[in-house]
Amino acid sequence: EVHLVESGGGVVQTGGSLKLSCTVSEFTSEDNAIGWFRQRPSEPREGISAISLNDESTYYADSAKGRFTISIDKVKKTIYLQMNYLRLEDTAIYQCAAGEFVAATPMLPLWYRHWGEGTQVTVSS
Repeated sequence: EVHLVESGGGVVQTGGSLKLSCTVSEFTSEDNAIGWFRQRPSEPREGISAISLNDESTYYADSAKGRFTISIDKVKKTIYLQMNYLRLEDTAIYQCAAGEFVAATPMLPLWYRHWGEGTQVTVSS
């Protein structure tokens, strides 16, 4: 079973930055995508970004484009999410997940089988 552990969350003021990390126990051929998701209170889980482990192509939700950057260090088995220009509405629990890469909808939670516990990001004014 693939295990994922997130870190790097915290409290930051609007306009600030945070870098989240997701450490994966192993990469498998079946789980060839890593995604970052977030969940705000009373809202459904939202896909923020994803990266294909095959070619390291990256994908972003509109809310993340231009502000967030996903990257990977395969040696460390760690995927990062650099978040800049944070807004109040970015406050959420952020989770990473491993699953099947589906080119048409790479950030759909349905494709992801293994999930981390999450890390809290709080943006304050």
